[in-house]
Amino acid sequence: MAKRYERIAGQLRERIRAGELKPGQRLPAETALTKEYRTSLPTMRDALALLLAEGLIDKKHGVGNFVRKPRKLVRRENTRHQWEKDRARAGEEDRLSTGATERDTGLTISDLEFHASFAEVPATPDLAEQFGVPVGTRLLERVYRTNHRDEDTPFNIARSYLVYEQVAANPELLDPSKEPWPGGTQNQLHTIGIELDRVVERVTARPPTVEESEDLGLHGGIAVVVLRKTSIDTDGRVVEVSDVTLPGDRTELIFTTPLARW
Repeated sequence: MAKRYERIAGQLRERIRAGELKPGQRLPAETALTKEYRTSLPTMRDALALLLAEGLIDKKHGVGNFVRKPRKLVRRENTRHQWEKDRARAGEEDRLSTGATERDTGLTISDLEFHASFAEVPATPDLAEQFGVPVGTRLLERVYRTNHRDEDTPFNIARSYLVYEQVAANPELLDPSKEPWPGGTQNQLHTIGIELDRVVERVTARPPTVEESEDLGLHGGIAVVVLRKTSIDTDGRVVEVSDVTLPGDRTELIFTTPLARW
């Protein structure tokens, strides 16, 4: 049998889903809710804590509880890789017009805030095996976070790895101030004579780390989707490995597979 606070949370949940309590709307004060639902303050706080854990409300300390505004949904299709390749050799004006994030979200460049940080790191056993290089080989690690200007958490956290000596042929690729790079990674690779043959993506899911929960604004029970993207050039070499951590509550992964006709 459901506990009292669970029944109250269920009633509030239905009011939110029915639109009676709208996104961004402040809920009545806790004392007012206890009178409305004829319960104790501790029980009401337990009900609100449950809704907070489900991501339906936000609590602003000293201000009150608010119905959480839905985050922007990101639809990531595997067709994005051919789209990026088709643009890799386009003129700069065309490449500046839009990027993969805009394609995935339907937003414009002016809607977005972009953050990038670069570091030299040694290849771990996992990455060394992926690239076919010795453990400890210098890699360029690039961490990307992009968010909607109206939201305070990024769409995902992307960690991209490149073999340092390979990309150092174009010093601009080592400079985070050049990001966001028009045309993305495929154009960057094109500047050093690399053409991609295929992209392999492996998708798994797991509970988030504490840091990921904070960075992505996740509440209890929401998993992250982890996408390992491996880019392979026309010579069969792995030239980039990316680990993209996506929030499970606002991400769709869409795979369209063309089938040859009989």
